[in-house]
Amino acid sequence: MAKKTENTEDEILKNRVLTLRAEGEWKLRKGNYKHALSSFSAALDLTPKDKKCLVGRAKCFMRIGQFKNALIDAEASIKEDASFPEALYLKAEALYYMGEFEFALVFYHRGQKIRPQIEGFKLGIQKAEEAITNSVGNSSSLKLEIRGDLSFLKEEEEREQPIAVIQNLTKKEKHHTPETLKNEKTTKQLLGEFYLHKKFLEKLLKDQDLVKGVTKSGERVEDIIQSSITSLNNCADFWSQEMPVSLKDRKQQPKQQKYSSPSDRVHFLLRSLDEIDGELTSGNAKGSLRKGEELMRIIQGWSKKDCPVKEEIMCFLHGCIGNALFDLGDVDKALQHHHKDLELAKQCKFPKATARALANIGCTYAETGQFAKAIEFWEEKIPFVHEGLEKTWLLHEIGCCYLELSHPEKARDFGLRSVAVAEELSDNKWQFRASVLLGQSELNLGNFESSVSHFEKALSLAKLQNDSTALSAIQEALDEAKQHLPH
Repeated sequence: MAKKTENTEDEILKNRVLTLRAEGEWKLRKGNYKHALSSFSAALDLTPKDKKCLVGRAKCFMRIGQFKNALIDAEASIKEDASFPEALYLKAEALYYMGEFEFALVFYHRGQKIRPQIEGFKLGIQKAEEAITNSVGNSSSLKLEIRGDLSFLKEEEEREQPIAVIQNLTKKEKHHTPETLKNEKTTKQLLGEFYLHKKFLEKLLKDQDLVKGVTKSGERVEDIIQSSITSLNNCADFWSQEMPVSLKDRKQQPKQQKYSSPSDRVHFLLRSLDEIDGELTSGNAKGSLRKGEELMRIIQGWSKKDCPVKEEIMCFLHGCIGNALFDLGDVDKALQHHHKDLELAKQCKFPKATARALANIGCTYAETGQFAKAIEFWEEKIPFVHEGLEKTWLLHEIGCCYLELSHPEKARDFGLRSVAVAEELSDNKWQFRASVLLGQSELNLGNFESSVSHFEKALSLAKLQNDSTALSAIQEALDEAKQHLPH
């Protein structure tokens, strides 16, 4: 009798789990992610190791941009079944959207080996390989370059100053006798911020699944990584032979004929770039344009020996002139300069200059209502972006363009990625903007419960910012979404 009772209880538990899982899957398809999460979580309270419920909840977490939680559930499901393709795919997707492209690639490959007919694994391999290739680059892309400004982060974001750039890019005037690098500490001092890249690349080489990969162009990932490490080592060897001359030391040196020495050119470039940027920042686009064109004419007359970073500065000036022309209303000429910036940056393999040019071109198209073109250039920029604030801005802007083009599903996908980065940064402003984008996207898709959820989050964030205008607009959107809910 006791055994029969036990069997009956097991059957009731099993049926309850099946019911909750079915509810969760149905709500997930309807876009009611909050309720779907509740159903899957309730089922997992009864059977914590149910792989299908774990995968279902991971899908919900992916949809609302909680990629870390999605990763946890996907990994838990894999523990129960190491060859479960859905779990492998979700783990790869979560890693990809967290920016862990190389590890995502490993699991896309594992999934494809187990279930080659699933198209998602093939597409995942392609996008992960492209992201890794663009992030790592080849040896020729590891040249030092001008840091672009961040003026495209809207008017309230501070523009990055170009002043410190030239000091690290010009040839030094005093030399030591060449000697071999003695230890890792010396390498770290010489490479500076690039030392972290070197250590990261060395870590990638230890991943056997990753290094066996081949890019779309046929290059072996191992060769790309090893080439990059070799290039960094060569840079360290070169810099070890040179003694840095500080700006303070240069100021103490005797004055020579105008621009006749490297230090004179450095002073001139620093002052000129600062003035060009300052004019644009203060709203004097005409002054910035005039000074930018003057400096460009001077730089064009210099040889590579006169200015070792001539191409980098030309890229930067094309970007500055393009921004000034746009502010003056000459969109066509602005685009011409931004495209010249992009062309030269790609030709010389300057990744940061390439990223800056892509951003400026995208902004110009977006500001003039050419959203499809803006998306084209902004999406090309994504693999170049590693800084959090810039990433959340870029993903948000692409999502807004898709919304303008009546593609709410794609708008939602980019909104989810944007809010995930903003949450990681604890940036309330960009969480607010991404939440609004998600609310609008879900509303257009007819997922009203999800829309309400995102607008409610946006409303609470607007209250934290004490933004009365935003509060009024979000409340109106929230009320509209609530009208569609069943009573």
